[in-house]
Amino acid sequence: MSIVHSEWWLATLGRTVVWAQLRVREAGTAEVFDSDGTTLVYESEDTARAMLMDAEFVAFDGLDEDDALARGFSLEEIVPPQGDHDDLLREHMMQKLGARA
Repeated sequence: MSIVHSEWWLATLGRTVVWAQLRVREAGTAEVFDSDGTTLVYESEDTARAMLMDAEFVAFDGLDEDDALARGFSLEEIVPPQGDHDDLLREHMMQKLGARA
């Protein structure tokens, strides 16, 4: 089944941004590709979102500059990982930040 929607989520750990990618499949199931390179499967998008929020992740698209600054970085500092497949993404799922924003 193909992915119909995906979005980036992040958490901060000190001066490190930890990324996760939420992917929604045609059947309504969801998966989260995490910073360890593991894909966790969930029955629904809502369940996957709840699990991300429980782990203190926030949706990247929902952040504004004030939210980012409260987490210790500027939106100008970060870009979600990019890669054609999971092996390439995994290398970029943890991003070290520079000086405190």
